[in-house]
Amino acid sequence: MSTQNDNKQPRKPAHTPANKPARGSARTKALIASARQPLDSADSYRDGHLSRTAFVSLVILTFITFVGNFTQLQLSSALPTIVKDFGVSVTTGQWLTSVFQLVMGVMVPLTAYLTRRFTTRQIVVTSMLVFTAGSLLAWLGPSFVVVLFGRILEAIGTGVMWPVLQITVFSIYPLSRRGLAMGTVGMAMSVAPAIGPVIGGWQTDANGWRSIFMSLSVIGLVSVLLAFFGLHNFGRSDCDAKADFFSVSLSVFGFGGLMFGFTNIEAHPFTHPLVWVPIVVGVAGIVWFVVRQIHMSMVYQAWEASHESSSGLRRSQWAPKPALLNLGVLRNRSFTVGTICAALSFFAFSSIMVIIPLYIQNDRGYSATMSGLIMLPGAIGQCIAQFCGGRLLDRFGARPVALVGSSTLLIGTIMMSLIGTDTWIWWVSISQFTRQIGMGLVLMPITTWSLNCLARQEVSAGSAVTNTVRQIAGAIGAPVMVITMETLTRVFHSAGLNTTLANIDGVKWTLRISACFVLAQLLLVMFGVRGQGAGSAREAAQVALGRIRTR
Repeated sequence: MSTQNDNKQPRKPAHTPANKPARGSARTKALIASARQPLDSADSYRDGHLSRTAFVSLVILTFITFVGNFTQLQLSSALPTIVKDFGVSVTTGQWLTSVFQLVMGVMVPLTAYLTRRFTTRQIVVTSMLVFTAGSLLAWLGPSFVVVLFGRILEAIGTGVMWPVLQITVFSIYPLSRRGLAMGTVGMAMSVAPAIGPVIGGWQTDANGWRSIFMSLSVIGLVSVLLAFFGLHNFGRSDCDAKADFFSVSLSVFGFGGLMFGFTNIEAHPFTHPLVWVPIVVGVAGIVWFVVRQIHMSMVYQAWEASHESSSGLRRSQWAPKPALLNLGVLRNRSFTVGTICAALSFFAFSSIMVIIPLYIQNDRGYSATMSGLIMLPGAIGQCIAQFCGGRLLDRFGARPVALVGSSTLLIGTIMMSLIGTDTWIWWVSISQFTRQIGMGLVLMPITTWSLNCLARQEVSAGSAVTNTVRQIAGAIGAPVMVITMETLTRVFHSAGLNTTLANIDGVKWTLRISACFVLAQLLLVMFGVRGQGAGSAREAAQVALGRIRTR
C-alpha cells in the first residue's frame, strides 16, 4: 500500500533548489559569452531593420554617450555655488567645466587606437568604471582639487564614447541608411546639453551640488551593468595595434600647461614663474606635438606604400606607429578653413556657458534652477537648428547656410552684450536662443562640407583632427574669456564702480570681445568657404525661385 502511494507521488526533478542558482549562473555565462562574439553588418541589419541584439546594443551605447554629454554641461548652473563653497576664484572654478573639454579633446585621437586594440565591451565597461570612480570621488571629495580630479576621471570615461558610437553606427547600417541613423542619434545627443544645466541647477537648489555627483555615481553603476550584460561587440580587435602614447603626454603637457599658465594670470603678474613657465612649457609641448605628428605621418605613409602588395601577402612584422593625429589633412585648404571656423565658434561659445550663469546668479540674484531654465530654450534651439541645417546643406550648400548661421550668432552675441542691472531676464534667454540657433546652422554644415572636401580614406583622420581642435578651442576659450572678464571687472571697480556694476560691465565687454571672434568667423566663411559643395547665395536663390515656379 505504502509502495503504491509512494509510486503515485510525482517524481522530484533531478536538481535540487540549491541547483537553481547554478542554472541561472549558466544562463548568465552563456549570455556574456554570446555578447562577446562580434556582430557584423549582416547579423545587425536584416531586411531593412535592426536585429533585436543590435538594437539593444545601440540603445545602450546611445544612453551612455548621452550621459557623457549630459555630464559635461550639468555643472554650468552649479558653478557659482561650488566657487563659494570652496572659496576659490571663478577662474579656478571654471576648470571643472573646461578640464572636461580638454580631457575629451585628448581622448578623441586615442579612439582610433582603442577601437582597433580592444573590443567594444572592453572599452565601454572600462570607461564606465572609470566614470563611476570619478563621480564617487567628486561626490565625496573634501577639497576642490579632489573634486577636479574626479571630473578628470569622468571626462576620461566618457571621452571615447561619441567616437565609439559613430563607429558602431557605421559598422551596423548600410551606406544608404547611415545619414538617417546619425541624424537620429545626433538628435538624442543634442537633448543632453538642453536638460543638463536645468537638472543640475534644480539638484543644486534642492540638495546641494554634491547631489549631482551622487546621481551620476548611480547612473554610472547602472551603465556598467547594462554594458556588461546587454552590450555586444562590433568588429574585431587587433592585439598588435600600436599607439604613440608619448604624443598623448605631449598633448597633455602642451594644452594643460597653456591653460594652467593662463589661469594663474589672475593671481600673479605675467613675470611670475607660475605664469610664464607653464605657458612656455605648453607652447613647447604643442610645437613638439605638431612636429612629431607630421614626421610620424610621413614615416607611416612611406612604410605603407613600400609594403603595399596587390597579391595580399603578409606585411613584415615590424611596423612604425601611426601618428596620433594625421595632420596631413590640413594641407587641404577647404578642410583647414572649416576647422578654423569650428574652432572660432567653440572658442567664443564656450565662455558664454560659464559667464552667463555667473551674471544670472551672482549679479541678478536668481537661483541655479532659474539659471538652467533661462539657458534651456537656447539648447533646444540648437538641437532644432542642427537637424534643419543638414537638410538646408543638401539643398543650398554650406556657404549660404553658414553665412546665415554666423550672422545669427553675431546678432545674438551683440544682443546679449546689451545686458545691465535691470535688463528683462528673459532677454538673456532670447539672446542665447538666437546665438545657439546660429551655432546649429554653422557647425554641422561647415564640418560636413570640410570633411566632404577630403578623400574618402582621409575622412577618419579629418574627423579626429576637427573634433580634437574644437574640444581644445572650447577648453581654452573658457579660461581666457573668464580671465578677460575678471581683469575688466577689476579695472571698472578701481575706476569707482561698485562690485555689481563692475561685474556687469566686465561681462558686457567680454561679450563684445567674443563678438569680435564671431565676426572673424563670419568673414572667414564669407571669403573662405568656396568650391565644390559650398554653394552660393545666387545658387540658393535660383533653387528657391525654381521651386516657387513649379508650384
